Amino acid sequence: MTRIIAILALPGVQLLDVSGPLDVFAEANAQAGKIAYQLLVVGCGPGEIISSSGVRLLPDCVIGQDDDKAFDTLLVAGCPNAATLLPDTDTLTWLRRKSLAARRYGSVCSGAFFLAAAGLLHGRRVTTHWAVAKALADAYPEVQVEEDAIHVRDGKLRTAAGVTAGLDLALALVQEDLGRDIALRVASQLVMFFKRPGGQLQFSRGGSAAPSGRAALQEIQRWVSANPSFPHSVANLAGRINMSPRHFARMFRAEVGITPADWVEAARVETARQLLEEGILTPKQVAAQCGFADADVLRRVFVRHMGVTAAQYRRHHGGGMNLPC
Repeated sequence: MTRIIAILALPGVQLLDVSGPLDVFAEANAQAGKIAYQLLVVGCGPGEIISSSGVRLLPDCVIGQDDDKAFDTLLVAGCPNAATLLPDTDTLTWLRRKSLAARRYGSVCSGAFFLAAAGLLHGRRVTTHWAVAKALADAYPEVQVEEDAIHVRDGKLRTAAGVTAGLDLALALVQEDLGRDIALRVASQLVMFFKRPGGQLQFSRGGSAAPSGRAALQEIQRWVSANPSFPHSVANLAGRINMSPRHFARMFRAEVGITPADWVEAARVETARQLLEEGILTPKQVAAQCGFADADVLRRVFVRHMGVTAAQYRRHHGGGMNLPC
């Protein structure tokens, strides 16, 4: 049986959100030795689709034409301005109708915004690009956004995280359809992880330990970031601004939104992350410089924040790739 895989590409689409999954399905055809998938790019209207990089796509079909075609799987590709772009009513109506009629449907990256606008994510578990996950959750509070997930399956709904995660999602769909062996061969041929280590937050940038609150609290936060190896108990921090530990802890949580201990831990993880990316120090040395008791404590805390160990993070993101861990 040949399954029709359709990807809806709106103007300004991120090219890899389209081409990445299509290459996975095309390789599955090659590895299976048959046409397991027929691949279609769907446009909103006739003519070229100009991607965010300027590359132009020619759609195989257009909304409103060949409307009797049944899709096995319908995916919506994302685009950089998806959070502020609202498709027209005809597009949303078509998307809702075709998604509900398909065996499964979903999105790649910020394409989740278009599914949400079509009313297809109400009460569902989803993921999207880490940079817009909060915007999606704020705009659609009835949607359960899993910020760190690479891809999420909820019933017939499938959603992928940022950009290259579309390949991970497509590979998971190939495994569903054609089995683990074919999927493993596809991953091998495309030089990609069969199962990517960790979640997408290991790729996120900025904000988790940024100073906030009144000036005195921001000064404390900057001091902690500059001196992560120092002992930063609540009593020590409160003493720096001549405040009782209890009052300091209460005010910090009220104005910053988390406890002092949680903020210190996040600041230490951020510094550790920067040192690991340089690839010069081992995790044991990083732990000492960042105020963690030992490498094992760093490992546990790093997994909790980033989804991977410090050693794994260093191997995948560090500059000193061949140095011992």
